Amino acid sequence: MKKLTTLGLSLALSFFAMPAFADGDVAKGEKVFKKCKACHTIEQGAKNKVGPNLFGIFGAEAGAVEGYKYSKAMMDSGITWDDTTLDEYLKKPRTFVKGTKMSFAGLKKESDREDLIAYLKTFK
Repeated sequence: MKKLTTLGLSLALSFFAMPAFADGDVAKGEKVFKKCKACHTIEQGAKNKVGPNLFGIFGAEAGAVEGYKYSKAMMDSGITWDDTTLDEYLKKPRTFVKGTKMSFAGLKKESDREDLIAYLKTFK
């Protein structure tokens, strides 16, 4: 019985320790994405711009969009894009991947990052 209680408590605590990315607002994220549109496309099959197309970014390896010339730093980063890695990258791209070509300074507001992540997740 003690093992079952410990397991239950561990599961409950891990639930509360998870980031709140599921709480992001897709509609607000679409508005935040307007900051990204100058350099990125999001629709399936759309061309790369100054930055790569972001369709299907979740679960994808960084530096893997076909036809886009990435920095060596991004190609060698070993990153797989998920809630956590994308949140950290969007906060301060040049700090998270030193040597990235992305010139955007980042999104300071956690809510903006959560909303943008929720929006990006809809493109898969």
